[in-house]
Amino acid sequence: MSGIELKFSERAVQQDIEASLSSLTERLKKSSSFSTRHIGFDIMQEYCYSQLSLPTNIRLLRLLPYDEDAENLRCELFEFRLQTSDKPSYPYEALSYVWGSEHKPQSIIVDNQNLNVTQNLYVALLHLRDHGCSRTIWVDAICIDQANEREKENQIPLMAEIYAKAHRVVVWLGEAEDDSDRALEAIRLAGESSARSSNTELTRQAILRLLKRPWFRRIWVLQEMAAARHVLIMCGSTEIDGHAFCLGLDFVGTAIEDITTQVTFLIRGAVFRSRNISRKQGRLSLDICSLSELFDMYHTYKVTKLHDKVYALLGMCSDDLGAARLEPDYSLPWGVLMQRVVKFILSDHVSVDTWNEKETAIIKSKGCVIGKVSKVEINTGLGGGQNVEAIINTSLGFIRGNACWLLQSSAKSIQAGDIICLLKGASKPTIIRLQEDHFTIIVIAAGPPKHIQTKNRDVKWSELTQTASFIRDFLLVWDLETSFQNIQDPGKYDALIRATDLQSQRAKSTLGNNMDNSIRTWNISQILGDLKAFRKAEEKRQNAIEFFNVVVREEHSHSLKCQCSQVPLLWAAETGDDAVVGLLLAKEDVDPDLKDYFGRTPLSRAVQGGHEAVVKLLLETGKVDADSKDRYGATPLLWAARNGNEAVIKLLLETGKVDADSKDYYGATPLLWAARNGHEAVVKLLLETGKVDADS
Repeated sequence: MSGIELKFSERAVQQDIEASLSSLTERLKKSSSFSTRHIGFDIMQEYCYSQLSLPTNIRLLRLLPYDEDAENLRCELFEFRLQTSDKPSYPYEALSYVWGSEHKPQSIIVDNQNLNVTQNLYVALLHLRDHGCSRTIWVDAICIDQANEREKENQIPLMAEIYAKAHRVVVWLGEAEDDSDRALEAIRLAGESSARSSNTELTRQAILRLLKRPWFRRIWVLQEMAAARHVLIMCGSTEIDGHAFCLGLDFVGTAIEDITTQVTFLIRGAVFRSRNISRKQGRLSLDICSLSELFDMYHTYKVTKLHDKVYALLGMCSDDLGAARLEPDYSLPWGVLMQRVVKFILSDHVSVDTWNEKETAIIKSKGCVIGKVSKVEINTGLGGGQNVEAIINTSLGFIRGNACWLLQSSAKSIQAGDIICLLKGASKPTIIRLQEDHFTIIVIAAGPPKHIQTKNRDVKWSELTQTASFIRDFLLVWDLETSFQNIQDPGKYDALIRATDLQSQRAKSTLGNNMDNSIRTWNISQILGDLKAFRKAEEKRQNAIEFFNVVVREEHSHSLKCQCSQVPLLWAAETGDDAVVGLLLAKEDVDPDLKDYFGRTPLSRAVQGGHEAVVKLLLETGKVDADSKDRYGATPLLWAARNGNEAVIKLLLETGKVDADSKDYYGATPLLWAARNGHEAVVKLLLETGKVDADS
């Protein structure tokens, strides 16, 4: 074959291939399932994002009008300077929707390039597209380069402003199904008539199914609706104004879940919001409420990434977040982020254990009992909330009285019997519920009552916090996933709690577990005692002693010290259990003069309780400081004089090692305390020493 014939043959083959491929491409384009991925080469290039010229700029999507080819979604992306002026709104819409599956089976054409999108977004854009004119929309999945983590972290803080400055926020509930058209028409008619409607059971069920759609449970929806100035709701081809939708729900005669009511409350307020935008630290601030209140209300809403449990709330937060270190950063492990949230809401004084794959935090902290919830009434007004009444009885009984105040709605409803406590370093009280050997957090930081009504006067919250003594050890579980009213499984968090116990780390054995159980149960006994729940407190105390006796009998002495610097010797001395005290003092490695958090020794504890036999045992060791001062400057002798315990005072004076005229930090002597409390025999005993100043 000649060179000319060979070239002619090759050219003919090439022409045949090109013709075949052209024919195949045309057939695929006419197919409703056409995608460039269905053939072995690129007909259209995948969309490639260009970098934004400024981190504070955004992209907007121009949805082009359609022609005969209804399946061919054509769009343009362009950069937009959102913060160029104080203009309150711009002629674009912002889409609020649910991503659904992360699978992206559909594609749209953006700037003549192919961009894959989820099924739900694709259908939404089909319904939003207009026949005659283009439509400008902000859509997170398209306008943010989702593969660029740095860009996402820069854009997320702008989202509240994006929705606030949008001319309108369009809510896409999904395609028309399950009688959604019937439901929306019933809601519209009810709102139009502003009268209670008598819908059929079929209609009521259709409304309930509509309100159970995933959109109402998505956490980002809260910020989007809180920022919106005008809301349009779409479901399939049906549209209804957001305010009309909420008005209609008031009259449809259907009970609505709290989680839906919280969203509709935000939609309802859209038309009343000012177009003027306030800024805090360079970011838009919706100033809804504090971060702690946002968490208490919304922490059970659904997210794709756990980090969004935090980041979706920041735009609504009224707190100064400058030093909180909560700026969006998806490379930060979730467990670390959750620890930062807990410490920001409570204080750096708390100990926090978290896990990257769990929505639970184990919190350990010193604290004090404030009181107990006695009554709760749900506020049925538009703002919702919970009217709470409480009996105030602080640890050590410094303040006793009653309080009534309104708290915001919470994901976990407050119940009568819940305990109110104040953790060390926190400015707001925490409301907790007793479980077997720990407490679950119901409200992590409740707005405090303005004042407490006591017998003689009203006490301000600030005064109560100043007199608080953080003498109790609290073990708390904060679960961001469960919206329980009552924990059905008391052992649900046992494994997590055991994983955080110092004793379990040191000795993973039955004995170690018994020591942990003893510590936790004893702490609960003390807290119940502060609440005057003496029967339950005594039951817990006996349980703690049973656990502890197992440890003592088995000579497991290295387990005797616990994480909170309090030892079983202190417990036994405080309760007057001389048998247990004797067992412990027989151990060489037990320090009989070890101080607790308040600087009180076992001797001080025994004296406070008036336990003469224990005092004698401790003094006989010769290893205790009979004149040891606690943090308040009080000696054992001062405590004995204050309580009027003549026998204990004699034991202390007989040592010859106590200062009978020692003063506490308030300048009070044992003689002054005895006289003030009317203990005449003690006054006489102290004067007889000849070592006290009667005029001091």
